[in-house]
Amino acid sequence: MSLDRRKALGAGLGLAGAAAAGGMVAAPSVVRAQTPVRWRMVTSWPRNLPGPGVTAQRLADRITAMSGGGLEIELFAAGEIVPAFEVMDAVSGEVAEMGHTAAVFWSGKMPAAPFFLAVPFGLTPLEHVAWIEQGGGQALWDELYGDYGVKPFLAGNTGMSMGGWFKNEIYGLADLKGLKFRMPGLGGEMYAPFGVVQVSLPPGEVLPALQGGVIDATEFAGPSSDLALGFHKAAPFYYGPGIHEPNGSGECIVNRAAFESLPPSLAAIVENACRAEAAFALAEGVRRNAAALRSLVNDHGVQLRTFPSDVIAALRESAGEVMAGFAARGGIEKRIHDSYTAMLGELAPWSEVSLQSFLGARSGRACS
Repeated sequence: MSLDRRKALGAGLGLAGAAAAGGMVAAPSVVRAQTPVRWRMVTSWPRNLPGPGVTAQRLADRITAMSGGGLEIELFAAGEIVPAFEVMDAVSGEVAEMGHTAAVFWSGKMPAAPFFLAVPFGLTPLEHVAWIEQGGGQALWDELYGDYGVKPFLAGNTGMSMGGWFKNEIYGLADLKGLKFRMPGLGGEMYAPFGVVQVSLPPGEVLPALQGGVIDATEFAGPSSDLALGFHKAAPFYYGPGIHEPNGSGECIVNRAAFESLPPSLAAIVENACRAEAAFALAEGVRRNAAALRSLVNDHGVQLRTFPSDVIAALRESAGEVMAGFAARGGIEKRIHDSYTAMLGELAPWSEVSLQSFLGARSGRACS
């Protein structure tokens, strides 16, 4: 082959073509698509329940989209694979790789677990994020759940809770005696000294229990989720403030072995999708709770009430005793308690000077 002909082939075929013409290149390189990873997510919520149910589906969709389909998440609502209160066991036991649920449901397994949702008279939503992200809370959470082979993430927030739905009005401490109250976790322990019967029920089972007289009162979250669950149909008195649960963080729990098997890029997507959903859901919750509260009062005749001051004072004292019990336990439970209360002590003065004073000024009420 002449030099001129070689130049012509190079110009016509390009570098790869010219090399192939000279017998210098073997089989062409082929870019192969990565086989998608498919996970199942089980939840503690009815499908598409406003608040946590919507958050769970959006998180599944968010991870699938952010990964370009590289990590596909299929959601199963409460009862579709496992009951609401068995999500931790399912994820730990590899029935599902992921779950969306709430830390308060694991108090029977891990008494300190509710700290990662809410503590009576404790951290507000943004304060709670500060503890998890900046105050050492995440490391303690990882350690606590580590015995179950599970990695937890903040992954949603319904905002501040209301105090609960009651069939009858509460005028004083005497009205609490014998009350059958759906109130899980530390809130239930706080109420126990006043004769309240603590009942734990999955969200989807609460309204029938109210209507059938199994319970006399219930709490769940804020007005948006509560309206969707229909509690107003059986209990007309809606009490605040939500002193038992001032924060509404949902959690995504991931089987640790499955998480650690992911490529770093997909692991980062899971972590950051959870973080994005936590922020988005809190903003959504604030707005939808406001709208739902208006609807409950204006359209459904719900009667808003505030707990009597003597009830709040007594509950505050009882909550302090519940918390002191954790300090006396030792081990990780004491370390979680100490970390949480240290963050509360650090943040409370600023919250009072900034937010509390501002809200008083904005409403026209005198600020102390």
